[in-house]
Amino acid sequence: MTVNERMILLVEDDPDHEALTIRALKKANIANNIRVAHDGEEAIEMLFGEGENTLPYVPQVILLDLKLPKIDGLEVLRRIRESEQHRMLPVVVLTSSDEESDLMRSYKLGVNSYIRKPVNFTDFAEATRQLGMYWLVLNEAPPVSLR
Repeated sequence: MTVNERMILLVEDDPDHEALTIRALKKANIANNIRVAHDGEEAIEMLFGEGENTLPYVPQVILLDLKLPKIDGLEVLRRIRESEQHRMLPVVVLTSSDEESDLMRSYKLGVNSYIRKPVNFTDFAEATRQLGMYWLVLNEAPPVSLR
């Protein structure tokens, strides 16, 4: 991976949602490198750890589910926003939760965007395409840096 390559960190525990998200991004010609964390603990390790799972670069955007095993998405978001290195990183909650408290807590913790996953694939693919186009093509994010 080169320093100019843009990476997406997808934090998703549901294998079907993971596959649909990756498929929809690829179908939208979003060619970014996609790394997947399957629970909150793995996401924290990838962002802040020292092990072999640690990401070599800060991702361009994080797509974060809320209902995760081990460490939930809200706690992952809280840790990101407390980190000097990661606080400016765009984080998009992509969740099936329709709880207003999740929406409110996400914004209080500094999420950049909150998107409820549409139920059918066509709507989900279109929402993911628009999400990818905005956050990865149109949005000017903080520069990706080496660790």
